[in-house]
Amino acid sequence: MKTSYTIDIAGLKRDLPLCPLNEKLFIGAFIMFGDVELTKHCAKELLAVAPEFDIMITAECKGIPLLYEMARQAGHNDYIVARKGPKLYMKNVVTTEVDSITTAHTQTLCIGDREADAMRGKKVLIVDDVISTGESLLAIEKLVNTVGGNIVGRVTVLAEGDAIGRKDITYLAPLPLFDAEGNPIE
Repeated sequence: MKTSYTIDIAGLKRDLPLCPLNEKLFIGAFIMFGDVELTKHCAKELLAVAPEFDIMITAECKGIPLLYEMARQAGHNDYIVARKGPKLYMKNVVTTEVDSITTAHTQTLCIGDREADAMRGKKVLIVDDVISTGESLLAIEKLVNTVGGNIVGRVTVLAEGDAIGRKDITYLAPLPLFDAEGNPIE
């Protein structure tokens, strides 16, 4: 059985460990945490294909280093993180729920009025590290739409499984799902 998958992300290769979702289905675990070279590279490549935007948003937590680096490279001083729960500093909290493929339970994503004000009437770019089922993306879209932001694009490093065929996202590389032997599922 294969235990990893080598992926080429716009010219940068990484070996992803294969992790079981169940007895028959495995995913390639893509983790940007701790990989500065990968984060900087992906940020640069995503900015090259992103539409014009005023502000970017991602869900807490794996997309945060990517979003930070994209904002830094783009010369933006602000970005928005949809938090996993309301924080004391948040006022007039807006929430939505998400069932992510990589999380064992339903999560809540939320923003406060500072984040809402930053998106209202603005061109918003949604950023994620991996889009698979699209549930996290849908939750962020709900938050942006609720506060009156104008979604101009959805960018991600990897599109996984069925997301590979989506026309509403821009991604740097496809990531297949895998069978129990570690072979890509076509």
